[in-house]
Amino acid sequence: MGESSEQRQRQTGTSFDRLAYGADPFQYGELYVPEGPGPHPVVALIHGGFWRKAYDLTLMQGLAQNLVAQGIAAWNIEYRRIGNPGGAWPGTFLDVAAATDYLNDLVPIYQLDLRRVVAVGHSAGGHLACWLTCRHLLPSDSEINTSQTPLKLRGAISQARVVDLEQAWQLQLSQNVVQELLRGSPSEQPARYVQASPAALLPSGTSQILVHGSIDDVVPISISRSYAHKASAAGDNVSATGTTGGRSLYTDRPQFRSLATHRKRDQTLDGLIRKPRIWTTQGIQIYNP
Repeated sequence: MGESSEQRQRQTGTSFDRLAYGADPFQYGELYVPEGPGPHPVVALIHGGFWRKAYDLTLMQGLAQNLVAQGIAAWNIEYRRIGNPGGAWPGTFLDVAAATDYLNDLVPIYQLDLRRVVAVGHSAGGHLACWLTCRHLLPSDSEINTSQTPLKLRGAISQARVVDLEQAWQLQLSQNVVQELLRGSPSEQPARYVQASPAALLPSGTSQILVHGSIDDVVPISISRSYAHKASAAGDNVSATGTTGGRSLYTDRPQFRSLATHRKRDQTLDGLIRKPRIWTTQGIQIYNP
């Protein structure tokens, strides 16, 4: 939507195409495509920053470059955030949904394999990545339900995600940012806290990997642990692990590739938990809002 023919030309390697999925200046993404013939598995990247406009998709560019070097297309999504016109409820959710579904339009141009799409997010982006796996459960009359046939994800991987919005509100995370995001408290907007919170939309039916720093002092690891327990009890395939450290986003862990490319997702998730020794210590420090 809105791209010139020059913008639609395929690029490879660490270069990317900036593609608009909507008319707003913040409704765009950066598509990185691997060299060689497709179809290519895809990772949809969603940056964090407590949903606020101070943070943008540049946070995920390093990870996008790492993924494309492994033969995986990376769709680095920008979206309207708190402080942007149209951001927060419902715009933030409408944008990430529209950006993900826009991959359908890009298939014939970029040779993407939509059978192998994984969402990856950090912090607030982890929340949105997880939310994408369960939006098919939204009520038909929901403000943030834009499609009866949303793009089906193969899985979601998130680090330090704010996955239970009512719990985040109770903890008053980042000066009560959830109240800004949903434009009210749980008592004022109960339906929004259900429709926007993955913890309230279970089971999602999609495999998930949760990674959380054991000493994260911004988003407590207890949020990920309680969600993993609840999701597993509901029948979802969820793997959760704590890592040493705080809020670094690791770019070279094999699970990013394996979940996108392997057919046996259960074995991939099991490998994440049972073989942490294969991880390296390289990472990118994101931010500490």
